[in-house]
Amino acid sequence: MLNKELKLASEETLYNRSKVEQIPIRNGFGEGLVIAGDADPNVIVLCADLSESTRSSVYQKKYPNRYIEVGVAEQNMAALASGFAAVGKVPFISSYAMFSPGRNWEQIRTTICYNNQNVKVAAAHAGISVGPDGATHQAIEDIGIMRGIANMIVLVPADSREARRATVAAAKIKGPVYIRYAREKTPVVTTDDTPFEVGKAYCYREGKDVVLVAAGPLVYEALLAAEELAKEKISACVINAPTIKPLDEATIIKAAKECGAVVSCEEHQIINGLGSAVAEALGRNYPTPQEFIGVQNRFGESGEPDELMDKFGLRAKDIAVAAKKAISRKEKK
Repeated sequence: MLNKELKLASEETLYNRSKVEQIPIRNGFGEGLVIAGDADPNVIVLCADLSESTRSSVYQKKYPNRYIEVGVAEQNMAALASGFAAVGKVPFISSYAMFSPGRNWEQIRTTICYNNQNVKVAAAHAGISVGPDGATHQAIEDIGIMRGIANMIVLVPADSREARRATVAAAKIKGPVYIRYAREKTPVVTTDDTPFEVGKAYCYREGKDVVLVAAGPLVYEALLAAEELAKEKISACVINAPTIKPLDEATIIKAAKECGAVVSCEEHQIINGLGSAVAEALGRNYPTPQEFIGVQNRFGESGEPDELMDKFGLRAKDIAVAAKKAISRKEKK
């Protein structure tokens, strides 16, 4: 059963893939920008010629004098944002994840993070679900390269509503923040009343046999996996970890102690992403059998989003198989 205290979407439609509400996560970014801009006139947005795709166009229409079209110049965009932050502005820079931080990682590291400037890096079209654009446009390493930079906070919202809340929260934080958004329509798991706080993970479904720790679109897949596992009398705890850095280690370790087996689920390389962050926390505090759902050390490829999610093993059925494997390892200890 879902955690009723968190006021999640209705179970009547949530567990039915054909009926659940689906909205692109990036839509929440555009909505969040406007809310942040309404609250603080220092919020400005810079975009690298992708305003409609990133949904920064929503902010552009309401606050054209606080929107800067940089053009295809991602390195300059990062440096400009650092300068704006130095004089009191709260800049969001927006592009595809493959271009920012893909092309401007050094500028983000040196001009923004090294100086601890108050810049928010918003990256759309992350993960393999970008689809037909193929491997060159599918950012599946971005969480790793951003969480490795000192001073950087890394957020990966599960759906459009959480993306809106994450964007608003990022505007209030003093310092660099990276927010990752998927392109494709994603099942809406949360509601307007579901809690969100930077640095917190949330138990969306209680369980005692295995913990499924997920972020981004795979939160929904983890919930579906838990429902399927329940039919086999396997009780799965589902944790949404929208903050990859700093990770809510206390919540994850508590669940690991209660269940004894863990599966990490992400639309990213299993190296240096959420799974690595979870493994690091468990290794330091409570070593636990863990399986990894994610991209298995390879590049993406062209295809429809649903086809790619199936091919790369990122579906509920794949998570369920991994959960059983993690449980079997627990039983052998």
